[in-house]
Amino acid sequence: MKKILLCCSAGMSTSMLVKKMQQAAESKGIECKIDALSVNAFEEAIQEYDVCLLGPQVRFQLEELRKTANEYGKNIAAISPQAYGMMKGDEVLQQALDLIN
Repeated sequence: MKKILLCCSAGMSTSMLVKKMQQAAESKGIECKIDALSVNAFEEAIQEYDVCLLGPQVRFQLEELRKTANEYGKNIAAISPQAYGMMKGDEVLQQALDLIN
């Protein structure tokens, strides 16, 4: 099972995107756990996930968070503002899967 973490400023706006990603995963027969958390919970949470994607509103923290992700051997990237804004769950899911594989 793939474990994907989405982080934004409060964990709220990404919860809608999580639902879209879960729907996309189900339609493709991909088993995954996808959660949305505040970026403040990143350091404790990253150990439990395969990959982390950041919402556009916290993408400025990418390089800082990458240091912690690297310590645990995890990949991290920012979600494109277009995919995020349009809630393109299939695209964001694929981005996460590409980073895991």
